[in-house]
Amino acid sequence: MTRPVTHDRSGTINRLKRIEGQVRGLQQMLADERYCIDILHQFQAVKAALARAESEVLKAHADHCVAEAIASGDEAEQRAKFGELIDLMEKVRR
Repeated sequence: MTRPVTHDRSGTINRLKRIEGQVRGLQQMLADERYCIDILHQFQAVKAALARAESEVLKAHADHCVAEAIASGDEAEQRAKFGELIDLMEKVRR
């Protein structure tokens, strides 16, 4: 079951806006035929920034959604949240 998000995500949104700018920079680097290694460094920076944003969302999910399910005492809800995390981790491994 999904619920509306009630925590502040403005920091993550700002991070994604910066990443968006980095991706536009990558496009321009490619169009300008910049040195491949410089482009690849920028790709690595974008991937690292995305990983940080993903981590922020995962931590928020644990702090809010999972903690709420645990506090509710509802075993079905707890199992559902745990199952969501397991499914996510399995996708990451693929």
